[in-house]
Order: sequence, then structure tokens, then C-alpha cells
Amino acid sequence: MPQRRKIPPFLGSHFAKSPKGAQAAIFAARHGTPYRGIDNKVHAGAGDAFRKAVAEDHEWFSHWDFDFDGPLLPDPKFKTVDLGNLATLPRDGRGNRRKIEAMTRRILAEGAVPIMFGGDDSVPIAFINAFSGGPPVMIVQIDAHIDWRDERFGEKQGFSSTMRRASECEHVWRIVQVGARGLGSAREEEVKAAQDWGSHLFTSRHVLKHGVEEILQHVEPGSQCIIALDLDVLDSSIMPAVAYPSPGGLSFHHVVDLIAGIAAKAKIAGFSMVEFVPELDPSGTAGFTAARIAAHVLGHLCRASR
Repeated sequence: MPQRRKIPPFLGSHFAKSPKGAQAAIFAARHGTPYRGIDNKVHAGAGDAFRKAVAEDHEWFSHWDFDFDGPLLPDPKFKTVDLGNLATLPRDGRGNRRKIEAMTRRILAEGAVPIMFGGDDSVPIAFINAFSGGPPVMIVQIDAHIDWRDERFGEKQGFSSTMRRASECEHVWRIVQVGARGLGSAREEEVKAAQDWGSHLFTSRHVLKHGVEEILQHVEPGSQCIIALDLDVLDSSIMPAVAYPSPGGLSFHHVVDLIAGIAAKAKIAGFSMVEFVPELDPSGTAGFTAARIAAHVLGHLCRASR
């Protein structure tokens, strides 16, 4: 079971032991599958940082939200629960994956939308696996890196392999990848593997020049869509608190406009947000930016439920 902390639940929801009766359920997966010599503990406090960042915002729910041209959560019957932090361990990759998948499946079984805060970018592997046995899903990955390595340091479940593993899932029928830029773990062979599979790749430069409309053409109307957000896709000027910040990334509005476009065409079936490093955010501004993106997801889920 997730461990509760003496911190506020996310955005005015309430801590719960079960997702029963909820339309959306939040949990934090603090650790994923580690690489030898790379510390994944730096992300462990991300979920708590997001909760604290918007701790007071629920007091303003009756106020006008200009991002939505109305209240953020207009339906008072829309219920979100916070299931706390999974009891993951830094070096227990197999056990962590098992806990993440089990929690995600539990949320889906109750008919709620799972929202997961990482953790490094290996945690979505188990999150995506949990959708097997249900309707086919497409994935929109919003990330500075394409994550198509088959293995790294002999590990096939790490953060450089997230979309490669997703491509092997029978229930994943389309992958759209947005925001790649600069240097990452991808070599020419990984780019070719992604292209050969049929992944639709849109670089950060493409989005900065053309916006998100062309990307949204690849979102099938009425489809089930998992949004996998790695916060390093945002420009380092607004999101320095990630493991691998780099210049030239997307703006806050690029990301929330893309999420809004997806919500208008498809059903947001799940949302993951990863790679935040709380120690690199002394002012709390980056944490608030990230939490606000998650709030946008809830806003769209609430509107879709009416």
C-alpha cells in the first residue's frame, strides 16, 4: 500500500486507501528501475513537492481560471483521490515495477484515470504495461529524449528505454513523440528503430516554429490516449529542476495547449509526469509550473466527465 505523508493531498483532493468512486486517482512512484552508477533517489520527493506547490490553490476553486475561461474544476461532483506515495525502493527495479503496475491496474479497474508522479523516466514502463487487457491505447510522449534504447548498462527497463518497451506492447497502437532536442541517449540506430516502427517524431524546433496543430492530426478522434510527460521537455529557463536540463525546449503554453488539443479529440486515459528534482528548485517556481500542468489535466478530465 502507498505510504501516507503529513503533507496536503494534491490540489484539494483527499488522501484515500482506494480509488473507488473517483474519476481520477493520483499516486507517486518515487523510484523506478535503476541504472548502475546513476542515482534515482534525487526524484523521490517530486510527488510531495507538487502537492505542496498547489496546497492553497483549492481555496480558489470558485475563482475564474483564465487558462480555462471558467473555474478549473467546474463540476463539484468530480472526485479526485490522492493515494499517496508507493513504497518503492531505490535499487528494487523489479519490485518497483510490480507495485507501479498493480496500483495502475487497481485504478483502471475502478474506472478512474490514473495520474502518476515520478520518479525517473523508467516508471512509465510499468504504468503503460498496466493498460494491457483493456482498450488499445496511443501514447503521446512529451520529452526532450526519445527513449528508444534497447538496453543501457545491460538494463532493458531503464529510463532510456521507455518508448522502446512501449512499442513492444500489443495494446499500444500508435506513438507520437514531441519535443526532442539536443544530445541524449539516442544514437542513429535508435532514431531509425523509432521511425521503422512508425513513431511520429516532432522535435522541439518543429513545435517552436509550427505550434502543435500538426501533431494533433495524429491523435485519432475518440481514441484512448496516455500522455507521458518528462519535464525536461520544458525549456531550462522555466524548468531547471530536472536531471538533464537543456536550452531550446518547449514553453508552458506549448505543453498545456497540446494537452488541451488531445483532450478535445480523444480520451485522456492516463497521465504520467516524471524527472523532477526538488533539490534543484529552491524557489519552488519549477514545482509550481509542473503542478499546474497536472492541474490542467484534471481540468480537462473534469470537463470530459460532465
